[in-house]
Amino acid sequence: MALLDYWVLAAYMLGIVLIGVFYAKRNRSAQDMFAAGGQAPWWVSGLSGFMTMFSAGTFVVWGGIAYKYGLVAVSINLCYGIAALAAGYFVAGRWKTMGVDTPAEYIELRFGKSVVQLYTWAMLVYRIVGTGVALYALSIILVALMPLPEGNPFRDPNTGNLAVEWAILAFGLVVIIYTMAGGLWAVLMTDVLQFIVLNLSVLFVLVFMLQAIGGVGTFIEQAPAQFFAPVSEGYSLYFLMGWVCIHFFMVGADWAFAQRFISVPSAKEARKSAYLFGILYLVSPLVWLMPPMLYRVIDPSADPEQAYIAACLSVLPAGLVGLLIAAMFSATASLASSQLNVFAGVFTENFYRPLMEQRGGSGNLVTVGRWITLLIGLLLIAVAISIPYMGGAEKVIVSVTSLMVGPLFAPTVWGIFSRRLSARAVWSCVLLTFAAGGAFKWILSVPADGSISPSALAWLTKHSAVIELGIGILVPLSVLALFTFVIDRNGTPGWIPDTSKNATSNAGAVASDLPARVVAVAMGLCALLLMLIALISHERQLEIGLFALVTSGISAAIYLLGTRKKIAPEFQQAL
Repeated sequence: MALLDYWVLAAYMLGIVLIGVFYAKRNRSAQDMFAAGGQAPWWVSGLSGFMTMFSAGTFVVWGGIAYKYGLVAVSINLCYGIAALAAGYFVAGRWKTMGVDTPAEYIELRFGKSVVQLYTWAMLVYRIVGTGVALYALSIILVALMPLPEGNPFRDPNTGNLAVEWAILAFGLVVIIYTMAGGLWAVLMTDVLQFIVLNLSVLFVLVFMLQAIGGVGTFIEQAPAQFFAPVSEGYSLYFLMGWVCIHFFMVGADWAFAQRFISVPSAKEARKSAYLFGILYLVSPLVWLMPPMLYRVIDPSADPEQAYIAACLSVLPAGLVGLLIAAMFSATASLASSQLNVFAGVFTENFYRPLMEQRGGSGNLVTVGRWITLLIGLLLIAVAISIPYMGGAEKVIVSVTSLMVGPLFAPTVWGIFSRRLSARAVWSCVLLTFAAGGAFKWILSVPADGSISPSALAWLTKHSAVIELGIGILVPLSVLALFTFVIDRNGTPGWIPDTSKNATSNAGAVASDLPARVVAVAMGLCALLLMLIALISHERQLEIGLFALVTSGISAAIYLLGTRKKIAPEFQQAL
């Protein structure tokens, strides 16, 4: 990275911290800090959901798969879109009509306190590991660009670059600071800004790379065999079907996504936010996974985990590299800040508040939530530093997702629709699935001693991704069906909300127009930054200038569309 890239990266990170500080004064209550006061616009919720699924792990894990196998990486990410559309149709609106402020509140009302405890700790482990992978992946990208001289205390002697641990610490602290200050509002608003900058940056990389290799025709001619097949040996059609099913439960019940459905004014807007999320994942993966696919033609021997950033470095001028790294940081920050806010809300609302009420007081819930955010953030940093000792990013993220999403989230979705599900069903679902997954992992780790033939062990290893998905889907659904139709068939005492009453009470809620103004101003500042880069840079000045103009146009459009109720009627009709 050139000096200009460092300045761009620093300015961008400072900007999102300032957004967090700006929204700090809006956090007057726990509902403001953890549910945005129920005033988030649907488009903010939808874009934030999209960015929560996105991270730098997308560039390292799925970018690496795109480099190695080609179009199959796009197929995997299209599954998210299908899952989000299904979740929007069946589940998203119900979260809003239940009248709860946090997903954990629903879990306690429906299944009891023991299940809240189970979910809190199990999901904390699952999400902290997944987010740690993303933070580690981002740091891997950064350190590859930052050589340091000998004697520098932040230098890794093995690579000569910035040590990964220091990069993780720096990025992690930035995320912690703005999440502590601004709560869910800061998370939502930075997500929207990050979405715009990320996708515009990737579009420029794609255009520059196509120019570099001579166009689409040259790419098709020189790409490896089977590079455009939608499936591969390791990621088959069965895997994709399972991936859709797993992520239907994730989008429908993961607390980070449920919190976004709760934060909007109505059930209709909750569904719209999920549909926006789904549509974006049906159209955008080909765009942001094409650069590593194109780079396979340029350098067939590159490290897959570094392929994405290598592709960007091969075409981007000084300044835009820093902006791209900022966008990758933004993607990871979105995922991390979402989880910090969700779990800080759970520990504050479901653990600290009841404890204080028993003692006759309530305490300052906003302050407590901020301290809990800090503690969980430090745990996240520690896990991210440990990722290399867990087997690497791709292995960790696929395996953990396959085995933990189904047992953790399927009971939540099932319980929304059926009263025939008890707390013991949830416990059985989680424990049996974890036991089956652990047994399978143990089988793969035991050296062949005659009890399992080498050919059978080789087959299991080869198809381990599909088998783990099967365990993570079939075991939970079988357990839930058993309890619903046999063990709990007479019903359970769990809470069933009066959704019609809650729907009526939410009918008058109005989304805030402040997000549109904040995003518009932030995008205007980004456009100004790009114009300065165009004036300073000696490369691609025309393209960067056009990028600045596009960003300015987006800024103006967001401001006008987001605040149209304050515009004169004659102009409203024109819009």
